[in-house]
Amino acid sequence: MSNNVLPTVARIAEGGGNHESLNPLVTGGCAFLILLLLLYVTTRFNRDR
Repeated sequence: MSNNVLPTVARIAEGGGNHESLNPLVTGGCAFLILLLLLYVTTRFNRDR
């Protein structure tokens, strides 16, 4: 990379973009619900009996 590219990339990375940050509570809650759904599907359709 040339000497002009690295400061430009660093400046863009610090900006953060034009979107709101995701709420960690919503993200964690959705991940928890998805994991519960996967657990239910795994235990409901277990045919190893």
